[in-house]
Amino acid sequence: MANQREITELGNPVLRQRAPRVENISGTETQELIDDMILTSAEANGVGIAAPQVSESLRIFIIAGSLSSRYPDAPETEVRVVINPEIVSVSDEVEKGWEGCLSIPGIRALVPRYKSVRAVYRDRDNNLVEEDFSDFAARVFQHEYDHINGVVFLDRVESPLEIITEREYMKLVTQSDSEEQE
Repeated sequence: MANQREITELGNPVLRQRAPRVENISGTETQELIDDMILTSAEANGVGIAAPQVSESLRIFIIAGSLSSRYPDAPETEVRVVINPEIVSVSDEVEKGWEGCLSIPGIRALVPRYKSVRAVYRDRDNNLVEEDFSDFAARVFQHEYDHINGVVFLDRVESPLEIITEREYMKLVTQSDSEEQE
């Protein structure tokens, strides 16, 4: 049975470490960690979570599948378990988009990310997967990939003026939604 884990917050050294590869993907500890991460992300309304965010320094992250109140415009996708990933190519096009992080509560920022990425990784059954991610999925993939490399989204911000509170972000989202309906 999965257990909800405490989310590690900025300031904890595990968030600034390059996580080592997972050696025993099919092991009980790894599989239980994956289940715990899926539950923890869902309970926190996350669109993804990386192992360092639950104090485990391992190259695992989840891209969540359910809709999130924290990202009202995000598309619904299937849950992906990503283990030992490598980004093998990126698009030339870079886009800025709003990001937040379960490990940095209350803050949002405009972060430049590649519009699309191609990655290879292992799934929870140890199958080798090569997949293209674009738009929002590419943003989430890069955000979580950063976590397993000791990088947080604030490290990518180009200007401190592009950092705002969660409350101000929600006002922006609500305002843009009402303008689109007019």
